[in-house]
Amino acid sequence: MPETTGLFFSLFNEIGIIEQLARAQLEARLPEGLITPHFTVLNHLVRVQDGRTPLDLARAFQVPKTSMTHTLAGLEALGLVEMRPNPEDKRSKQVWLTEAGRSLREGTIAALVPQFADLAREFPAERVAAMLPALIELRQIMDARRGRKG
Repeated sequence: MPETTGLFFSLFNEIGIIEQLARAQLEARLPEGLITPHFTVLNHLVRVQDGRTPLDLARAFQVPKTSMTHTLAGLEALGLVEMRPNPEDKRSKQVWLTEAGRSLREGTIAALVPQFADLAREFPAERVAAMLPALIELRQIMDARRGRKG
């Protein structure tokens, strides 16, 4: 196995384990019935601006449209998003955050503050700040390569 293969495998293995641990922390702070995919849709809509179509969201999350439709239906039933007709294409819909959806996202992040503060005692925020640019760059490169073969 070439050295780079081992390095990249180790990197993605660690990221995967960190993701699992972070998911458990997040889900422990979400209201009953909500799971990480619900929160990530709310977070994505805040980050990139709401008004996306379900197909846009399915592509962004690389999941089947049916899976995204199911996730959105759960969010809509809870009053966290609303579906509106797309003014450019009367056949499709757009997803808009409600105030309750924005509030839930902010409240969930606030509920994580004690966990982050505790973690910062052993892993200083300065180290996180130093790591972020490289991780952002890696994500951007991988995102740009999405769908390429090889």
